[in-house]
Amino acid sequence: MQGQLLGPADLEAPYIEVYGAREHNLKNVSVKIPRGRLVVFTGISGSGKSSLAFDTIYAEGQRRYMETFSAYARSFMGGLERPDVDKIEGLSPVISIEQKTTSRNPRSTVGTITEIYDFLRLLYARTAEAFSYATGQKMIRQSDDQIINYILKEYDGRKLVVLAPVVKGRKGHYRELFQQIAKLGFTKVRVDGELLDLTPKMQVDRYKIHDIEIVIDRLVVKEEDRFRLSGSVQNALTQGKGTMLVLDADKKKDNTQFFSRFLMDPATGIAYDDPAPNTFSFNSPYGACPTCNGLGEVQEITEETVMPDKKLSISRGGIAPLGEYRDIWIFQQLGLILKKHKASLSTPIEKLPADLVERLLHGVPEDEDADPKKANYTEPFEGIIPFLRRQMESESDNIREWIQQYTQAKECPECHGYRLKKESLHFKIADHHIGQLSVMDLSELAAWFEGLEDRLSERQNLIARELLKEIRKRIGFLLEVGLDYLNLHRSVRTLSGGESQRIRLATQIGTQLVGVLYIMDEPSIGLHQRDNERLIKALQHLRDLGNSVIVVEHDKDMILHADHVLDIGPGAGIHGGQIVASGTPSEIFTSGSLTSQYLSGQKHIELRKKKRAGEGNELVLRGAKGHNLKNVTAKFPLGKLIAVTGVSGSGKSSLIHDTLYPILNQHFFNAKREPLAYDKIEGLEFIDKVIEVDQSPIGRTPRSNPATYTGVFTEIRQLFANLPEAKIRGYGPGRFSFNVKGGRCETCEGAGMRTIEMNFLPDVHVPCETCKGRRYNRETLEVRFKGKSITDVLDMTVEKAVEFFEFQPRILRKIQTLNEVGLGYLTLGQQATTLSGGEAQRVKLATELSKKDTGKTFYILDEPTTGLHFEDINHLSVVLHKLADKGNTVLIIEHNLDLIKVADHLIDIGPEGGGAGGTIVAQGTPEQVAKAGKGHTGRFLAEELKLSKYAEA
Repeated sequence: MQGQLLGPADLEAPYIEVYGAREHNLKNVSVKIPRGRLVVFTGISGSGKSSLAFDTIYAEGQRRYMETFSAYARSFMGGLERPDVDKIEGLSPVISIEQKTTSRNPRSTVGTITEIYDFLRLLYARTAEAFSYATGQKMIRQSDDQIINYILKEYDGRKLVVLAPVVKGRKGHYRELFQQIAKLGFTKVRVDGELLDLTPKMQVDRYKIHDIEIVIDRLVVKEEDRFRLSGSVQNALTQGKGTMLVLDADKKKDNTQFFSRFLMDPATGIAYDDPAPNTFSFNSPYGACPTCNGLGEVQEITEETVMPDKKLSISRGGIAPLGEYRDIWIFQQLGLILKKHKASLSTPIEKLPADLVERLLHGVPEDEDADPKKANYTEPFEGIIPFLRRQMESESDNIREWIQQYTQAKECPECHGYRLKKESLHFKIADHHIGQLSVMDLSELAAWFEGLEDRLSERQNLIARELLKEIRKRIGFLLEVGLDYLNLHRSVRTLSGGESQRIRLATQIGTQLVGVLYIMDEPSIGLHQRDNERLIKALQHLRDLGNSVIVVEHDKDMILHADHVLDIGPGAGIHGGQIVASGTPSEIFTSGSLTSQYLSGQKHIELRKKKRAGEGNELVLRGAKGHNLKNVTAKFPLGKLIAVTGVSGSGKSSLIHDTLYPILNQHFFNAKREPLAYDKIEGLEFIDKVIEVDQSPIGRTPRSNPATYTGVFTEIRQLFANLPEAKIRGYGPGRFSFNVKGGRCETCEGAGMRTIEMNFLPDVHVPCETCKGRRYNRETLEVRFKGKSITDVLDMTVEKAVEFFEFQPRILRKIQTLNEVGLGYLTLGQQATTLSGGEAQRVKLATELSKKDTGKTFYILDEPTTGLHFEDINHLSVVLHKLADKGNTVLIIEHNLDLIKVADHLIDIGPEGGGAGGTIVAQGTPEQVAKAGKGHTGRFLAEELKLSKYAEA
C-alpha cells in the first residue's frame, strides 16, 4: 500500500488505519481513526500527539503526493523521508495548518494572503471608471469615427489646426526631432504654444521644459471636407501615438482640446494606460506609489530623531548622529555658523533661535555663513538632515543601519498610506477607489458589496457577476471565523497568532475541497473563549463539506465538541507514546486517564486561598495610543501575578508587547526598538530589569538542544575539562563540544548521523559508521565523570540528570528548573527541531528562571500555556507563583481560564477586537472582574470560578 496512489477502496474506507507507528517516542502505535469526522488528539505535552499527527500521518501523506511526480521532477525537489511506520491505509490527500509564524514581509497584507485583493484588482481593471487626477472629470476614450463626428458637429465652419503631440513636458534641444519631422513632409510645428515654420538646424533651449506638436493640417471644418478631415485625424493619431489635439484659431482662450484612442482627460490631455490587474498592485512597478515603493510609509529623518534632547548643547552630543565634540570638519563648520549668529557649540540647543536650528538641520544658502579667511570652509553647509539622507543611499550595510536609528516611519505624503500611484487611485467603482475599500473593516466592506449591482451599469454587471460572487464568499468566510474587525490593508506582521491562524483556516474553507484530510496544530492558540466558539463552528463546517479533520488540541471546549477523541500518554517523552483512551468525548470521560480526570472535575487547578498583597508600588503607563489603543492608562501593581486578557485583536499585544516591553527594554538595556505612541510611564525606579519569554523556537538546526540553549552544556563541558584525566591529556572545554574540531567525530562532524544522498529517492539518514552515533571520537569518550562519558550525559533525561548532578550546584540549578516546568522527560541533547511549540517555550522559561533574580524583576510571558495540557498548566502556575512570591512581578498575556483564575490582578481589554476594542473594560482580582459583568472575559470567568468552587467543595 505504501507509496501508491489512493484507489477507490481507500476513498470508501471508513477509517484511516495506522499500523506500528514508532516515530520519536511512539511505542509501536496501531490505531483506527474514523474518516469524515472531527477528531481531537489530546494528552499531556510531549506525549506524542504531534509525532502521530504530523510526523507520521501528515509526513506519509506528503511523501505519497511527492511520489506521484516523475523521477526527473523529484530530483529537483528533494525527497521526503519515509516515517517510521509499518503501513497506513485509507489515507486521503493531506493539508496541514501548523503552528507557524506568519510572514514578516511588509508587503504581505490580509488582502494578499486571502487573495481577496487579487479579485478586487481584477474587478477594478475590468469594470472601474477612470477620473482625471487634475480636474476630477471622467476620462474618455474615443474611436477615430467618434473624434471626426465630434469635430464636425462642435467646430462646424470654424478654422482648426490639427496637431499631433510628440514631446510633452521634457527638456532637450530636439534638433534631430525637427529634422525627422521635416523629412516626413511637415512644414510647421507648434512649440510651447507658438506656431513656427520648420527651418534647417532648428533647435530649442535644451535646459527648458518644452511641449512640441506637429501641425498636421489647417482647415475650415465642413461636412463636404469629411474625407480630408478623416485623413488628418488618422495621421495625427498615428504621429501622436494615439493622442491628438485641435487648436481653434478663432478663439483666444482655452482654444485647444485633446482627443485620444486611450483614456484621456479632454481638458488637460492627461492620459492613463489601459488598466490591468497590476495597475492596482502595490507589489508591481505599474501600480506602486513611486515615493514609498508601495509600502505606504516612508522612513524620514526628523528633528525629533536627530535632536532627541534639546537641553544638551551640540558639543555635549545634542545632535545625536554626531555624538560629542571631536576635532573634525563638521563641528568646525557648525562652530563657524553658530559664531556668526552669536552662539557657540556649548549653547544648549533649546536656547538657539528656531531659524538657526532650521539652518543647521536643513543647510544654509550658497556662500552665506562662509568665512573668507578660512579656505577650507567656503563650501556651503548642506545641513545635517540632507547629509544623513545621502548616507542612506550608501552601499555599506553598516552605515545604512547606523542611519536607520535616526529615522521614523511616517505615512507616505504622496499616496497617504494607500500604497498605490495617483493614477491607480483615480479608477472608481460606485465613487470608491480600491484603496478606500482596502481600509474598510471587513464587516463594513461586506455591507458595501451588498446590492452593489444596483449601482453598476448593465455592462459592468455582466463583467463583474462571477467576481462579486467570489469576493463575497471569501469575505463571508473571514466573518465566519470572527475577523470582522480586520481590513484588507492590514499588514500581516501586525497580526496576532490567533488572527493569522484563523485567516489560514478561512482560506482553506474558501477552497471548498472535499475528501481531504486536514491536520491542525492547536488552532485555538491565541483565541478567547468567545472566538473559540466560532472556530469550532468553522471546523465543523470543514467536516460537513465531506472532509476529515484531525486537531491536536488541549482546549476543553474543542475536546467536548469532537466526534472522536484519542488520548495519548500516559506521561511525556519516554513515559508516553501510547493510546491511553479512544472514543467519543463521553467515553473518554469514564476512561480514568489524566485528561478525563481534569475534564470530569476529579482533578483541577486550585484557587489560592489568599491573593498576594504585592509590594504596594505600581508601574503606570499613561496615554497608550498605538494601533487600536484609545488613550489607555494601565496600572500594573508590582510584586503580583498579573494577567492581561481580552478577545483576539482587542489590543493586548499592542499594549504589552509593542508599548510596555519596548519602553522597559529601552530604559534598562538601551534597546533600539521604538515603543508605540504613549504619553509617559511612572514607577520605573521600583524595578531593575525586564525579561520577556516569547513563543519563537529555541533553534532551527539539529545542533541546538536544551543543554546548549540553557547554557548548562557550557558548565558540563567545564566540569569534564576539570577532571584529572582531562587535565593529564591537556583537554580544555572545547574538546567536549560537538560543534568544533578537536574532540568531535570528524566523519559526521559531530552530528552523529550521516546523510546519504539518493538522487531520485529521499535522502537517508544513517548512524555514523565511525562513532556509531556518539558524536565524539574515542579519545574524548575515554574521559568519564561518575562512569559516564559526555555522550552518556547528553542522552540522559532531565529527571536522571537532576540525580546525577546533585552535588554540582551550578549545573543542578539550570537542570532543576527544566524539571520544575515539566520537562523532566526530555534528554539534554534532544534536537531543538524535534521539540513541540509548548516544549520550546518552557525551555526558554526555564532558562530565564534559572538566572538569579533580584526580587525586582518584571517578567513578561506571551501565552505561556501554548501547547500545555491541564496537568502542565498546573506545574506552570506553581512556577509562576514561586517567582511572584519572591517579590518579582509576573505579567502574562493569556486566554486560558485555568491560569487567569489564579492570577492576583486582571486587566481586561476590549470589549471587542479592532476598532471596537482598545479600552480597559475591567480590572481587579478575578472575582471582581467576574462580578463586574463587563466584557466577554467576565462572563466566561464567572462560570469557571463557579465550577472551581464546586470542585473544591
